[in-house]
Amino acid sequence: MRLWSYTFMIQQLISYVTLILLLFSIDFLIFIRTKKLLIWKSNRKVANGVWWSTCLLAYLCIFLSFFFQWSNYVTAWLTFIPITFTLGKLMAVPLIAFDLLLSIFKKNKLLLIKTNTSINKNLPLISRSDFLIKSGIFIGGTTMMPMIYGFKSNLYNYQVKNIDLVLPNLPTSLDGIKIAQISDIHAGSFFNKKAVENGVNLILAEKPDLIFFTGDLVNDFAHEMNDYLSIFSKLKAPLGTFSILGNHDYGDYHFNRFHFFEKNKITKQQNLVAIKEIHKTLGWQLLLNESKTILVNKEEIVIIGVENWGANNALNYGDLAKAMMNVKDSTAIKLLLSHDPSHWKAEVVPNFPNIDVTFSGHTHGGQYGIDIPGYHWSPIQYKYKEWSGLYREKQQQLYVNAGFGYLDYPSRVGILPEITIFHLKR
Repeated sequence: MRLWSYTFMIQQLISYVTLILLLFSIDFLIFIRTKKLLIWKSNRKVANGVWWSTCLLAYLCIFLSFFFQWSNYVTAWLTFIPITFTLGKLMAVPLIAFDLLLSIFKKNKLLLIKTNTSINKNLPLISRSDFLIKSGIFIGGTTMMPMIYGFKSNLYNYQVKNIDLVLPNLPTSLDGIKIAQISDIHAGSFFNKKAVENGVNLILAEKPDLIFFTGDLVNDFAHEMNDYLSIFSKLKAPLGTFSILGNHDYGDYHFNRFHFFEKNKITKQQNLVAIKEIHKTLGWQLLLNESKTILVNKEEIVIIGVENWGANNALNYGDLAKAMMNVKDSTAIKLLLSHDPSHWKAEVVPNFPNIDVTFSGHTHGGQYGIDIPGYHWSPIQYKYKEWSGLYREKQQQLYVNAGFGYLDYPSRVGILPEITIFHLKR
């Protein structure tokens, strides 16, 4: 084993131990407070066994996912179990920690609290401590419910969104052109081939004139697409299917990790070459800091594709100036494919005002949030100002697709996998 492998292994072991110590601290905090509940005291051995068994299961799942490679289905479970448990516990912690603080203050006579109060003497008394602990458990449990539903029912619940894309300078002959966009396939996460095929069939049923794929074909490796080549090769359109690379396609994440019994002997560069070949195999036109002009009803549409570029990325491969080198100012419509939406405000809007629309993905819409008429929210918006949907800045527009697949946490709540159908309008 090479020296660098040992180095990465040690780093991962340190990360794993640190994470487990943090999780154990949370678990122990909850344990020392909940064990005082009457229902826990009446079944102490069973309650203790169930609690610490579930905690150890979560620690084991994390270890197995950190250091070993599994099928996509097993990996989904190894990820889902510890993250779901942890999210539920984190929601319970504030009230339980508050109860612990009150207990400490009371024992040290720093706070005078009457723990048994009642408005109606006929009602059973409940101490403030029991109320806080039970409320925390209730909140934690209700938090986990939608996560479980999101894992069971939402991962392949593809939503077709129809968007009228109004372009003031659109030639009359291009009015009504239909473009389909998908993004962030992340084939290494899929474990239901039939469901993925149904999603692709939804796209084909819309009969788009153009299809755009805006990056992240895989999680790490080119071979993740092996079982899905025949499915995604169906994505053909009369005016072409155009694609770009996303941040995960370069292998920057896996190739800084160590797995026991490593089976992949491919280098990072070989992996990237293989991913580019997949686009050719699928019949997609992969744009690598370049542009392609298509003629529609005697009018030109320029499609520009850049490699991954983000405002806060340590590694940027995109070169928009290079991609725009052969783009004529006289061309009526200029459409840009750029994986990371932060590229739009950072470089596109200030430096390339002649680009009409930018199509992006990357954020997955956070995979968790609220998306209803009149209200649009996700925690991801605190990292990305443009994170899902249509945005405008003067005459320029950006659309951020919420993703066809998913990454890391195998659940979607509120923000469902998306297929976007654009109707070009004057």
